[in-house]
Amino acid sequence: MPVAQSVPQSDLLDPSLGGMAPDPERHQLYDKFTPQKFYYERMQESRWSYHPQPPFDQGSWHYTFTGPNFTNIAPGPTYKARYGEPVFVRRLNEHPEIGTGNVNFAVPSFSIHLHNGHTASESDGIPQDYFEPGEFWDYHYGNFPAGDQTGRDDRERMTTLWYHDHRLDFTATNVYAGNAGFYLLFDEKDSDNERDTNPHAFRLPSGEYDIPLILHDVQFDENGQVVWDFFSPDIQEIDGEYLPSFQHATFGMLGDTMTVNRTIQPYLDVKRRKYRFRILNGGPSRLYELHLATDSADPNAQRATNWLILSNDGNLRETPIESETLKLWVANRNDVIIDFSNFNPGDNVYIVNRLGMREDGAGQDGTQLDEGHLIMQFRVQAGDVEDPSQIPDFMRRQPDINFNEVRRERVWDFDYDSGLFTVNGELMDPNRTDAKIERGSAEIWTWRNTGDSWAHPVHSHMEEFQIFEVNGKPVEPFSFLDTKKDVVELGPGDEVKFFGRWRDFLGPYIMHCHNVVHEDHAMMVRWDLVEPGDGD
Repeated sequence: MPVAQSVPQSDLLDPSLGGMAPDPERHQLYDKFTPQKFYYERMQESRWSYHPQPPFDQGSWHYTFTGPNFTNIAPGPTYKARYGEPVFVRRLNEHPEIGTGNVNFAVPSFSIHLHNGHTASESDGIPQDYFEPGEFWDYHYGNFPAGDQTGRDDRERMTTLWYHDHRLDFTATNVYAGNAGFYLLFDEKDSDNERDTNPHAFRLPSGEYDIPLILHDVQFDENGQVVWDFFSPDIQEIDGEYLPSFQHATFGMLGDTMTVNRTIQPYLDVKRRKYRFRILNGGPSRLYELHLATDSADPNAQRATNWLILSNDGNLRETPIESETLKLWVANRNDVIIDFSNFNPGDNVYIVNRLGMREDGAGQDGTQLDEGHLIMQFRVQAGDVEDPSQIPDFMRRQPDINFNEVRRERVWDFDYDSGLFTVNGELMDPNRTDAKIERGSAEIWTWRNTGDSWAHPVHSHMEEFQIFEVNGKPVEPFSFLDTKKDVVELGPGDEVKFFGRWRDFLGPYIMHCHNVVHEDHAMMVRWDLVEPGDGD
């Protein structure tokens, strides 16, 4: 995936790029966090090749991106941003008119969400803020830590974010069609430079050794074209609005082919050194339990098939964790280290998924797959190579939880009723505010899965949270959950309590299940960040 290339602000005055300068009045804190870099993306429809062999060699109709240094790519460009360096992104919808394109299961009407971003509402990509073919939307990303407009507190800084479509009722199909990409944040510690001479720098693998990987499972027809499953929502026009018919409500959508960065089961030639991989479950519904396997006969190599986990969602941990498994629910991210110096030239290392799923996509079926689904292959190359990268013993301290700040406790029940997924018994209504949260406050939220069959990876926008209790038991210090998160893995019957702060911006935001089929079937709520004294 190419790295997004910035352009002069004056380029945006070109009529083909909108013909307008950015409007500071549209964006909260724009003057305080004035953009230092400017980008644009042309969102288009084209053929994308998932594999060079038939039937995929002619290309599959897909949603793709074009920019100053890339043409018709999927996933979208990887942004490399830095704290203290605000950016501006203009996204232009250059798709055919709705109903006239070649991707017949999605709708070319978009709202792009920077997942895990601390972003003002008007740039957050909430579902009702969509723009149609021939229109564009401007996004301002301040790139400052939540609650710290001075930018000095690195406890709130993040690392691996991603962006994806969030259009009301069509998130699942539009992301599945191609609208997703990575947004990576760096600072003086996680500096994108494994040779950094700053004594505080982590010196994690960088450049060609820092590789984002987005996982999608996809269904294809006999001609190599991407298809949605037989429960595809029928698109209907009602009073000028294009909406899905919910007569075919589903629990989830599972593909039959595994892809990485929109390529079917790719391989990568790797050198005998450390690599940093940023692994994202891009959905729409499959959950993963990833393992590393090798065909090496060397006992030392066989013992080297553990993950070294650096992050949970968008946050570097206080200390790395070593694990045999890497669990990824939809929208989860983990930065991991694989040290290929433990393997011999000619060895192959594989990423495999061993988590069994229910056929309807509702969640795991309780089985472990002996062989597993092959996700990706690494081919270890001969020759010695210098490796200046390091693995720090300590990375980022987590923010303190102060229950004295709490002003309100809320309970949210996630359930399934009459073919639709609900939160607190309600279907999503973008015009209804389900909670008014005062800016500058802290709250305790309880998320409960009151169903007995469905897995819900639940995500809330704009602010992260810290889990302190799962099913009545406190989170253990330095455990996998002892970190900031933006997605909660809510299995059947689970109850999770977390502490969260809400800061800096005002306006509407959302919370929803990130099995995006559930989201599109109304498992979402709107909450508003309001001035102190206006909360409920």
